[in-house]
Amino acid sequence: MPWLELTLSATPATAESISDALEEAGAAAVTLRDAEDQPIFEPPPGAEKVWDHTEVVGLFESDIDTDALLLGLSARLGTLPRWRLEPLEDRDWIRAWMDDYRPMRFGERLYVVPHGMEPPDPGAINLRLDPGLAFGTGTHPTTALCLRWLESADLRGRTIIDYGCGSGILAIAALLLGAARVIAVDNDPQALIATANNAHDNGVADRLSTHLPENCPDEPADVMVANILAAPLVELEPRLAALTRPGGLITLSGILTAQGDMVSTAYDRDFDMHPAVDKDGWLRLDGQRHVSTKH
Repeated sequence: MPWLELTLSATPATAESISDALEEAGAAAVTLRDAEDQPIFEPPPGAEKVWDHTEVVGLFESDIDTDALLLGLSARLGTLPRWRLEPLEDRDWIRAWMDDYRPMRFGERLYVVPHGMEPPDPGAINLRLDPGLAFGTGTHPTTALCLRWLESADLRGRTIIDYGCGSGILAIAALLLGAARVIAVDNDPQALIATANNAHDNGVADRLSTHLPENCPDEPADVMVANILAAPLVELEPRLAALTRPGGLITLSGILTAQGDMVSTAYDRDFDMHPAVDKDGWLRLDGQRHVSTKH
């Protein structure tokens, strides 16, 4: 069956309301895409998760009354944003989506495999997660840096905190790699829902708990992982240090190369920090909590 693709211009402030309006108007699917080839990276928890200039795309059956559709959207939104309506050829959308993505390998034994695909190595550790706009699917350098660190660490029997969990990819990877328990923290309730759902899909939900920052347990963890951005990492240093046991490990990412010294200096107070690891202009910083805090 042929389709019509209705594309509306949006900003971070309007993307959600436009998406809701398209769904209410009967769209078979609603997606968001970059309107200006703007790179997008792991945001701090709770930040808007769209580009500055976003296109919201609704997929409709070709026989829809387009005049009524546009009038209805205008009534729902107050003002109809810039739009375009284009016919879309009929095709196998699932197959087309699968053609764009492949399983990704991190380290020696960890793969992120989209649903519906066969893992390259069935005997490896295969984390099931679909790529897309959702943050933390392994495609961004910061996520890849953290996944490689987790794959190389001995997590068996350890308690992990994933602070700013997003999709939960790091939390789930830690559990699949042998962690006893993961506490996933994010101030976006939708991220916590996504993390819980993804954990269930990977069979590790029984060892994961999700929390808003204000409800995070105060018990220090063996390993702290925080893949957010440099400024919130600096601000959160006292909190993350308090949540990491003496002698515990920390890994931080979401840090641009030029920001590495700033973040490392902030964490030197409570951690022995190691040299940064670089990937495509992004850094990962690792360290170990002092046995006694320096003052």
